[in-house]
Amino acid sequence: MPRYLAALTVVLLIGAVAGRVMLLRRAGTQAMHFGKLDKTDYLIPPVALLYFYTVFGAAFGWPLASHQLFFHSAILAWLGVALCLAGVGILVASLVSFGASFRVGIDVDEPGRLVTTGIFAMSRNPIYVGFFVFLVGQLLVFPNWVPLIYLVAGTALFHRQVLREEEFMRQHYGHVYADYCRHVRRYV
Repeated sequence: MPRYLAALTVVLLIGAVAGRVMLLRRAGTQAMHFGKLDKTDYLIPPVALLYFYTVFGAAFGWPLASHQLFFHSAILAWLGVALCLAGVGILVASLVSFGASFRVGIDVDEPGRLVTTGIFAMSRNPIYVGFFVFLVGQLLVFPNWVPLIYLVAGTALFHRQVLREEEFMRQHYGHVYADYCRHVRRYV
């Protein structure tokens, strides 16, 4: 059962982001700016699709590169499901706090307002925190080398993107963003 629920959280995660992008598009805001500043971002979707296949493959018994598990623990699997749900919850709270300022990628033309309230009063990057918590949860449900590699690589990619976004925000929002940085931590 934990495997099915963990796979469902992948659907919830993708659905939350895609739904928000579509709602913003209907309201006249172009929220997708993925890959516009750095073409290497286009490597992320095929790698993400492989990850999704790995999760669903492990949940539903599809062919995988490896079925070897690091450990077998129902308690850790259920903890993983809880972390996956917490990660999705953090993401949804971030999307709500973002409002119309949500973007996928950096929007240099119309970046929206600087959001410092809601969950952003606790973390400058709650979406990435949510993704990290989600990936840790997935690893506990599917304790295999593939989710472990994705956790390590994902963490590195999240941090890379955070640094890129912070540089843009320092330039765009100036002292207001610098003051925000003094009061709110980068992650937690």
